[in-house]
Amino acid sequence: MLLAADIGNSNITIGIFDKDCLVETCRFISDIGINYESQLASLKSYNITDCAIISVVEELSDVFKQACDNIFGIESKVFTSKNIGLKIALDEPEKVGVDRLINAYAAMKKYPLPLIVIDIGTAITFDIVSKKGEFIGGVIMPGFNLQFQALNLHTSKLPLISEYYSPKAIGGNTKEAILSGVIRGTISSIEGLIAQCESELGEKATVIATGGQCNVLSSKKINFINPILTLEGLQEVSCETHVNLY
Repeated sequence: MLLAADIGNSNITIGIFDKDCLVETCRFISDIGINYESQLASLKSYNITDCAIISVVEELSDVFKQACDNIFGIESKVFTSKNIGLKIALDEPEKVGVDRLINAYAAMKKYPLPLIVIDIGTAITFDIVSKKGEFIGGVIMPGFNLQFQALNLHTSKLPLISEYYSPKAIGGNTKEAILSGVIRGTISSIEGLIAQCESELGEKATVIATGGQCNVLSSKKINFINPILTLEGLQEVSCETHVNLY
């Protein structure tokens, strides 16, 4: 069985695959001070024979890999822009977040080109794949929680909000006004950026939403919602690179 681990800025998302079937998911907090061996011990009931890892938190990569290697007695594989097998049509491909590349890679395996993959997490990212199957760039903007935190941190009276539903555009109180600005404002930005990206591509794209908060999006411009796309990409790339799976 394969343990797929996506180390993000806020959480480490884990998926356990039995061949191509996802049988378990869980999350750990991303924190260099956590003993990951003790947390991974809860997964020892699974027959983990391989581990595929991506990380956007450099200081956690080796720590988490070592924890996996020790608990499961394996040699985990850490994927980067150099070993995913995706054609990256950028000047500095090594500077692109590997989670974005995995999302693009996974989407190419499942959906028709060209693609716009929107990952809703700590940051909101657009990953664009051309009709030729090339990763050509994208968009990065702050996620919902970052916006909520910024409003709370940099003002004297605005409260910290932790909800993701805006009942109406015209907020009848401060909370509703913040929800409208952040939730509706971000969704409107996403819809506008989809249109601009399609204009630059010169054609309609398949639009996929993923990430921990992807279900907030209900726009007609979204063709597919797939919250586990990143994990599926790790499973796919592991198979493609023949990392002694199963």
